[in-house]
Amino acid sequence: MRTTLTDRLTSGPVAAFLALAGVAAGVLVGHGGLDTVVGCGIPSDSHPSRTAEDWINNADHVVVATPTAEQDTNRRDFTEGPVQYRTDRAVTFRTDKILWSSARPRQQIGQDFGMVSAGWNVYRDSGERTKRTTAAAPRLEPGHTYLLALRWVAGQWTALGEGAAVPFDHQTVGEGEWCGRTLSKEDVARGERFSRKDDHSLEKAVHGQGEQAVTRELERAKTEAQARRR
Repeated sequence: MRTTLTDRLTSGPVAAFLALAGVAAGVLVGHGGLDTVVGCGIPSDSHPSRTAEDWINNADHVVVATPTAEQDTNRRDFTEGPVQYRTDRAVTFRTDKILWSSARPRQQIGQDFGMVSAGWNVYRDSGERTKRTTAAAPRLEPGHTYLLALRWVAGQWTALGEGAAVPFDHQTVGEGEWCGRTLSKEDVARGERFSRKDDHSLEKAVHGQGEQAVTRELERAKTEAQARRR
């Protein structure tokens, strides 16, 4: 069955909360939210990214990571319209902990690594600089921590998809920055009541828990996958 955009935006507790708060619709109105870079774009995973099995089948590493620096990159100038130019951000991460690695990763991960993430819109008349965000994923901002399922693609690190970048402030799944906003466990718990009942995402399974719960789910998925192959 084909998954609709509405289904994807309300499949997880964080998306459901933002939809309730009126953020999802507001973000998706502007074309600036539709660019597809890591952390930006209408949900469209390069690889399946929602469940623990998706992560172990497609990722090279699952890490806890904290952005430590960012700089503008990939500037695009426009001759017409309200936006004068648009950028992405080259974000540098500190690898706080590796929770899981593939038996044969495409690339080893170091103490630091970089990814391209959603950047900024700069408006022609006012010079105002606004966040490019989406209702589907974190922006990946300094000052916050994330749980990331990473894959080495074309010489760079990327998250598997929108389900593979999860807020992880205070070592707690679902707490932190998402869609450019800082959410508490209580915010996400509100959304959990409205998210789809058939959502089997890793994010929902371990919401409000710490790294041990994440590792447990990954190991369980690995064991179940091995059992099916026998």
